[in-house]
Amino acid sequence: MNDALAGGVLPRQPAKLPQGRGQTRPRDPDEAGSVTRDGVRIYWERYGDGERTVLLLPTWSIVHSRVWKLQIPYLARHFRVLTFDGRGNGRSDRPAGAEAYSTQEFALDAIAVLDATETASAALVALSCGALWATIMAAEHPERVERIAYIGPAVALARNHPERDQYAFDDVLDTDDGWAKYNSHYWLRDYPGFLRFFAGKCVSEAHSSKQIEDFIGWALETDSATLADTSRGLALGGAELWKEQMSRVSCPTLVLHGDLDLIRPHAQGAALAEATGGELVTLEGSGHLPNIRDPVRVNLLLHDFLSAGLRPPSRRVARRAPARHPRRALYISSPIGLGHAHRDVAIARELRRLCPDLEIDWLAQHPVTEVLAAAGERIHPASEELASESGHISSESERHRLHCFQAIRRMDEILLANFMVFHELVRDEPYDLWIGDEAWELDYFLHENPELKTAAYAWLSDFVGWLPTQSGGVEEAMLTADYNAEMLEQVARFPRVRDRAIFIGEPDDIVPGDFGPGLPSIREWTGRHFRFSGYVTDAVALSSREREAVRAELGYRPGERVCIVTVGGSGVGESLLRRVIASVPEARRLVPGLKMVVVAGPRIDPAPLPAVDGLEFHGYVPDLPRRLAACDLAIVQGGLATTMELTAARRPFIYVPLEQHFEQNGHVRYRLERHRAGRRLEFADATPAALAQAIAGELVREVDYLPVPVDGAARAAATIAELL
Repeated sequence: MNDALAGGVLPRQPAKLPQGRGQTRPRDPDEAGSVTRDGVRIYWERYGDGERTVLLLPTWSIVHSRVWKLQIPYLARHFRVLTFDGRGNGRSDRPAGAEAYSTQEFALDAIAVLDATETASAALVALSCGALWATIMAAEHPERVERIAYIGPAVALARNHPERDQYAFDDVLDTDDGWAKYNSHYWLRDYPGFLRFFAGKCVSEAHSSKQIEDFIGWALETDSATLADTSRGLALGGAELWKEQMSRVSCPTLVLHGDLDLIRPHAQGAALAEATGGELVTLEGSGHLPNIRDPVRVNLLLHDFLSAGLRPPSRRVARRAPARHPRRALYISSPIGLGHAHRDVAIARELRRLCPDLEIDWLAQHPVTEVLAAAGERIHPASEELASESGHISSESERHRLHCFQAIRRMDEILLANFMVFHELVRDEPYDLWIGDEAWELDYFLHENPELKTAAYAWLSDFVGWLPTQSGGVEEAMLTADYNAEMLEQVARFPRVRDRAIFIGEPDDIVPGDFGPGLPSIREWTGRHFRFSGYVTDAVALSSREREAVRAELGYRPGERVCIVTVGGSGVGESLLRRVIASVPEARRLVPGLKMVVVAGPRIDPAPLPAVDGLEFHGYVPDLPRRLAACDLAIVQGGLATTMELTAARRPFIYVPLEQHFEQNGHVRYRLERHRAGRRLEFADATPAALAQAIAGELVREVDYLPVPVDGAARAAATIAELL
């Protein structure tokens, strides 16, 4: 948190939403604009073109429309979705004075957005204070409102939490404890302190660090004086007038309210449902913002309510024959790097050998689809609806640095959007088996929503446990431990979600240490909850005759020294490629006639890379393991797939792990050191001169690696086949 924000007041002006690292969205707006009403500019966005328009209303101006980030991609596949930043935050204006933030003003802003987007009527979704303006709209403009879904409505129809009513908002208090922080004078002294307190109350569920972090970030886009005006403005409408307006709500209503809501008691939502004749759904274990903490359940409830009365959508349905029919599997392979894809194709091949009638569909995205297409695999059309995870990872990287743990944390809305694609696919088409190779969205949200599991499920991973980086300090150590603790609790609470958990490796490949303070040993816990397949690779150590045959096929001259440089499929490795290219003249001086082959992969365009004598460029090559087995030396990142292929092929290699990448610098490094494989270089030390020296030295090094068994695909397939 920025200490400069701890005191004083930020300027009243529209803030630009950060669009840099960490802001990759699963879906951009199809249209965006603004409408000005009484001199106040209101920013809006539109997504999708469904039969019904759904207006996701703003809530209290402590947050803006990004609070709906986990609903928009899913709902926009079914409806025409509108959002707007409520006055006081986001890209909308911040007028001064409490009168500018009355409930009536927010309701009129919503009507203005409907007019600006040529929307005759819409279904409304209202969160917390948004219940006030949704109700006003339905009462005063009933022809514009088709139905209302309320989430955690902030309505004074039942007694509030007593601790909230102890202190007056504008009084000078002699304490800052608890709800005394909800005070205008305290906000001026320590606005971030209030945000930390209030965010913790809004998202009170355990393991909610990312949601709280988001909430505080959105709230820092406004300022304490503006927020104080909005708080005072909420009191201007008058409770009696609002209750009279509520009595005129005639459209269908739905109320979703958590039974552990610390901001607004569940009784208030129940009273609103009764007063409007609507349906009440109690969200057990949920706090005030279930849309960001329990998004799958909220999305499905919203969809069912919002689609009522519409024509049923066409669905993909696979009809089964009444008697014998092929068994079907859906395979989800992580797109973060290509190693998963190669090993998953090998496992799929072995599965078909064991179960000849097995049909396998792939829910996959670029660059995995490149590998699958080359292997003749069947990619499900629903894959086109997936948001790009590898694109997000690329956007998170700079130079040769990728803070992998934080990048995956910031991928939350992409993972949720992709899980919703998966859920609709398996809802419409029956499968006997789901296989997820580090498909984080599948594993996490199935454990959060175990009632959605309708098939056998196998989970594959080549590491277990989030590890803090050295630069992350105490805070990151706490975060990784919290993420690990949540996973351990999920597995303990719902042990049958994963019918098989398979570790791609051997027990000795697991890092020592524990999941965090007070948590189990990683090695001991993994041994109890996983089966071990050994490493999955197609790479084998070639005999001299076999190597020469492959080299001749690739056009390498007899006796020519060949160094292959490859940086995987994520698009993160361009900086390393440029360093290696810069080393070529010196390397060729030290090793005359050296041939350098750069494989840029599917996400890096080789065209802008410098051309140097003795350098050969390729984009994506489907037979990379075979080429690596035939080279004299390789230079790679620190990814597990490529480094272990080189280890299995017994080829010398230099690996340069991405800075701040916990897996490459922790899990992978441990495994390679155990196998006595490769030479590790830090990127900071991998200057062109140092790389040239390392190339010359490694070309004459005799390898002494531990052998890597090559039956991992068969072992993994045999374990998975038990589920069929």
